[in-house]
Amino acid sequence: MANVVRGKRDKNVRAILAGLHAYETRFPGSVASLYRRNPGAVVVRIVDERFARLPRSRRHDRVWQFLADRLGEDTMGEISALLLLAPAEKRTSLANQEFEDPVASHL
Repeated sequence: MANVVRGKRDKNVRAILAGLHAYETRFPGSVASLYRRNPGAVVVRIVDERFARLPRSRRHDRVWQFLADRLGEDTMGEISALLLLAPAEKRTSLANQEFEDPVASHL
């Protein structure tokens, strides 16, 4: 089940979490998580083996559309980063390292 790895669980975080749970349900084996980086930014990560077969642009198109079909425009606007990785990419992704150990936001 999608989870919040750090930060507050405000209304928009809960809505994004519900959208990510719907993604995990639709695509079994995927693992979604998120955190609130600052008052206006949420960082989302989905790890899914299916991404290994897709270029990054197609991954983003599909997931943005999936979330847009379930979330309001204001909530979508809070997603500042969407990290979409195949499991093998987790080890080498600099963006994943930032997700795992983020630099503190000054906002």
